[in-house]
Amino acid sequence: MTDDARRLTLTRTVALEADGLNALTLALDGELGALVLRAVELMLARSGRVIVTGMGKSGHIGRKLTATLASTGTAAHFVHPAEASHGDLGMIRSDDTVIALSWSGEAPELADIIAYTRRFGVPLVAITSQSDSALGSAADLCLTLPRMPEACPNGLAPTTSTTMQLALSDALAMCLLEARGFSPLDFRDVHPGGKLGARLKRARDLMHGVEELPLVRENATLAEAIVEMTGKRFGVTGVLNAAGALSGILTDGDLRRSFTQGFRDRPVHEAMTRAPQTVTEEVLAADLLALLNDRRITSVFVVDGQARPIGILHLHDLLRAGVM
Repeated sequence: MTDDARRLTLTRTVALEADGLNALTLALDGELGALVLRAVELMLARSGRVIVTGMGKSGHIGRKLTATLASTGTAAHFVHPAEASHGDLGMIRSDDTVIALSWSGEAPELADIIAYTRRFGVPLVAITSQSDSALGSAADLCLTLPRMPEACPNGLAPTTSTTMQLALSDALAMCLLEARGFSPLDFRDVHPGGKLGARLKRARDLMHGVEELPLVRENATLAEAIVEMTGKRFGVTGVLNAAGALSGILTDGDLRRSFTQGFRDRPVHEAMTRAPQTVTEEVLAADLLALLNDRRITSVFVVDGQARPIGILHLHDLLRAGVM
């Protein structure tokens, strides 16, 4: 097979799958879209979980749908149809909703799950290309996908069909996400790991506490401030007024500017930067990173409602947490 032939296979595959997605988009503007919205309302009205099932490649798409639902606010569980026939039907409760995926709608392994939902009155949503199939006919709601050619040159390997199943599954999950008002903060709670979880942490999760704060009073000398800065190793020190609020900050740059005409010890308030940038403990790590980049600073104090410092964050803390 020549390189040109292989390249043609690449573009043909993507083009055929794109045709499938275009057909799905058109279908969602019609009856299919209305049925998907009915399925969303059905699941929102139920107190139980969404049970997803499917065999073969449809099962792989079903597992992805399960993971997407669970990570976006909808309790979900995947039940393998073959295992269901050997006791896992007990995982399905009367208050659940079952979503079954099968392109043909005739997968024999689904028979026991279909029968179980009918026997115990568990709502069944089908995702299939055949509304008159065994699955489509039994379902309470049948989400019928457009029948489009597979990208497989033999017309056998699930390609276009699974792409459409995946896209419809994602659309269903996103409708549920929006309906539940699932926020970025909710997302953080179920995604604590990796860069995404780090960016959704708050300042209070990453900051150094009160015992590590570099602080001096306004009447302290520059020499005292240098000792404090050196001991705490943030390259800055906060300056407190008589009420204990943060009135300024002294940085390495402030020190260099104050000594341009030779070293002369004097009160720190004469050299400090007044009204420094601060944040609250509720600010998100992603917003902190944007702030440090925008202001071109490396440290920021975290303050309470009375402008009293309760923590400090350095750019290196965001690096260590995986925010960048």
